[in-house]
Amino acid sequence: MNVFYEEDGGFKVGAVLSENDASYQVEAAHGKRSKIKAANVLLKFETPGLTAFMAGAEEGAGAIDLGFLWEVAPKEEFGYAELGADYFGHAPSSIEGAALLMRLHGAPMYFYKKGKGRYKAAPEESLKAALASVERKKREAELQAEYTAQLSRFELPEALKAGALQLLYKPDKQTIAYKALEAACAATGLAAPLLMHRAGALASPYEHYLKRFLLEHFPRGTGFPLHPTPTLPGDDLPLAPAQAFSIDDVSTTEIDDAFTVQKLVNGRVRVGIHIAAPALGFAPESEIDALAHDRMSTVYMPGDKITMLPDDVVEAYTLAEGRTVPCVSLYVDVEPADGAIAAEESKIERIKVAANLRHNQLDELVTEENLAANAGDYAFKEEIAFLWKFANALETGRGRPSANANFHDFNFHIDWQNQAAGEGTIAITERRRGAPLDKIVSELMILANRTWGKLLADKGAAGIYRVKTGVGPAGKVRMTSIPAPHIGLGVTHYAWSSSPLRRYVDLVNQWQFLAVLSGGRPPFGAKSEMLLAAIAAFDAAYMAYADFQDNLERYWCLQWLSQQGYVGSDKILAATVLREGLVRLDHLPLVTAVAGLPALERGARVDLRITGVDFWALSLEALFAGLIAPAPAAVIQPEAVENEDAAENAD
Repeated sequence: MNVFYEEDGGFKVGAVLSENDASYQVEAAHGKRSKIKAANVLLKFETPGLTAFMAGAEEGAGAIDLGFLWEVAPKEEFGYAELGADYFGHAPSSIEGAALLMRLHGAPMYFYKKGKGRYKAAPEESLKAALASVERKKREAELQAEYTAQLSRFELPEALKAGALQLLYKPDKQTIAYKALEAACAATGLAAPLLMHRAGALASPYEHYLKRFLLEHFPRGTGFPLHPTPTLPGDDLPLAPAQAFSIDDVSTTEIDDAFTVQKLVNGRVRVGIHIAAPALGFAPESEIDALAHDRMSTVYMPGDKITMLPDDVVEAYTLAEGRTVPCVSLYVDVEPADGAIAAEESKIERIKVAANLRHNQLDELVTEENLAANAGDYAFKEEIAFLWKFANALETGRGRPSANANFHDFNFHIDWQNQAAGEGTIAITERRRGAPLDKIVSELMILANRTWGKLLADKGAAGIYRVKTGVGPAGKVRMTSIPAPHIGLGVTHYAWSSSPLRRYVDLVNQWQFLAVLSGGRPPFGAKSEMLLAAIAAFDAAYMAYADFQDNLERYWCLQWLSQQGYVGSDKILAATVLREGLVRLDHLPLVTAVAGLPALERGARVDLRITGVDFWALSLEALFAGLIAPAPAAVIQPEAVENEDAAENAD
């Protein structure tokens, strides 16, 4: 005797070797023996043999018309033999019964299994929905295969063109478009951005990095919606007695800070630090505030920027040459002999801006040597000379250098041929950190930020502070509403306040100390949800913007190497060893690994050859070409210096 039984969701046959009430011992056609439950046996047969029986049942199942079978099936639950009699017109044979069971079991959309050999026909509406779903999935599979084939040929399907960037950077991974792109990447061995570039969706690596950032952080575009005109204070604000000058990069338009120097009758010198005051023109939770809060900071990138505030707001409050504008001023009376501060005062006033001085015009003139020899001819020469001495005194008083003199800031100037595609001629200039003008601005900004941070704390007004209370891993700089020292700068309080046109934190702090100076109530309390939320949002945005800026600076560094003929040639480029296998290239803010670099101490100088660059991966291949000089006896470690405001005047 043989049995046809169900096991592990499928059907099998076996020759019975022994049986009892609960189980059978059976042998399969290939000789394997097993024990099966009697409850799993669906029918018994003598002939034909096991192999012929299964072949006949499978052939019979394939011949059964599933649609007709569903039509003739009872609406209520039924046994397979009952349905077989109606379908075949006679009691089904063992092979016909097995074929029917296979067909019923293999069509779960048509028939629901209810028990051993028992089923129920699916309701008509349920069957229609299931069949429609199968048809839809079939069409989707065909469409996905078509998309995959087109993308693999580097053709962008017409239906994907409008949403190509969304597909790349913010995809719904359940869509056929994403699955097709994923399959095409696997087939071609290319990363998605490069494949989409080959298919025409991206013009260049530059567009890739730019569009990815914009879709993430500026999904509605970089323009500003309509908003109220900012309110400028009237002539009731007092006018500062001296005319101011600023010191900025040539491309700076959001000019936040300017300076005055006055000789007093008592022999002291009054230094004024004047900060643009947009907080006078609009209030927290206003429409303009909402725009600034949405962005949190100006976004900088080589050759362009995305401002935090609308152009008309910037224009109204920037400390532009020839204008009289509102500001918040910190005046300190300085002893000329030693740079000691004898008195200080903060005011809300208007300032006449006489000049916007630029680094590209003055850096080569205003050097330590020229200042010591009183050499050179430039605007505000006497004032700059005094501020240089004062900045040195401030630096000494803090016990921290304002900048590591071994480091440089870099400015990127692009002569665009096609900005959308990132095509242009790049010039990269460097400015030594700690140079006179750099130190003057840095030290005066630190002075303003520490003074106004302490003012907020002394008056019991909330503020947003930059603090660092430990060294090593525990000494990470963080933002908090609780006053605490910043040991990296050597100050007891440090609250960013000097860039309210460019950083939201500074704008919030300006609202706070403007209220303190005018005798009003600060808009934010120490536990204000808005204040704490601003801290978290600013940190996230500031880090994302910095990463984006770093990526585009690296892109343009690679372009510079290519445009200067260093890639794939015998031209040598010098670099400084940072650690094993890693160097910083000269005249570029670019760090890279070097193949074949021998074990050298930090600070050693080496020659390199650039063998290749990859603009999509923002990487380069460099080979060691020789030793210029071993490491000097003492190398200043970068972690020994931390200057929060070294880039305060960079734009």
